Amino acid sequence: MTSFLRLFSLAVSVPTLCLAVNAAVPLLSHAQTPTQTTFRDVPPNYWAQPFIQRLAQRNIVAGYPDGTFRPEQAVQRDELAAIIRQAFNQPVVRQIESGSVFKDVSEQSWAERPIESAYQQGFMSAYPNGNFRPNQPVTKVEAITALNRGLDLTSDTPVAVSPTTQQRARRKPVFVPIAITSLMQPLIIPRAEAVPPETTTPQETTQPERSASAIVNDYYTDASSIPQNAIPDVAAATKQNIVVNYPNARELNPNQPASRAEIAALIHQTLVSQGRIEPLPEDSPANQYIVRTSGNNQNTQ
Repeated sequence: MTSFLRLFSLAVSVPTLCLAVNAAVPLLSHAQTPTQTTFRDVPPNYWAQPFIQRLAQRNIVAGYPDGTFRPEQAVQRDELAAIIRQAFNQPVVRQIESGSVFKDVSEQSWAERPIESAYQQGFMSAYPNGNFRPNQPVTKVEAITALNRGLDLTSDTPVAVSPTTQQRARRKPVFVPIAITSLMQPLIIPRAEAVPPETTTPQETTQPERSASAIVNDYYTDASSIPQNAIPDVAAATKQNIVVNYPNARELNPNQPASRAEIAALIHQTLVSQGRIEPLPEDSPANQYIVRTSGNNQNTQ
């Protein structure tokens, strides 16, 4: 009888635990459920609604089992790696055996494969001590820098994507909590702590950096808060109309944790710059938060 009660208790506790976990993480992007594109906490008049909806339609971000998206929730580094894996398919630039090489990322972690992918494609890096810090919140400037690292936004040559190359190569589905999507790496650490070696590049001491400084000073009232080694990245993203700032397009807030809504907007605009997603309709209210370098861009006045 004691054995029976023990087995019964286990049978009840496992489903209960699963329900508790599911309530805490977003739906899996490849789950056998219909794609959710609308969320009860993202109404039509929410500033980032079009960005979020478009990415949800493409399974790049997802909502939680309770029907929410939690747009104001801060994105963590492991979440960023997951979003990047869904949105981009860049060539491998460095090899590692697995994401478990990071001291704080176990082979059993849901984010092990996304972290491995983001690292190998050059988007994200490890800290000098061999840690990845998967649960560390990502700042706005770190997210921008990650995109520049992986996509080479500083190149003056626009990325042309033909209809035949727009589709990303299909990978074996990975069941990860994509909705937790967070973007970042130890890229730039504006605090007094060690920065990965990749953050120092020739651009930081050459003439292009000076013109990059002029760009960020022209477009952002808080340009002085941007870490020096991130100025070229922010300038490059600005030139390609990737940066989205709410509620004031001229305030970057570079060192604040980026929310899920902000990351969705950044990823959306990056895909637009690559020709993989159509720009927002001209009458979309969200356009006012996109930092544009065109002459008629009112938010730069």
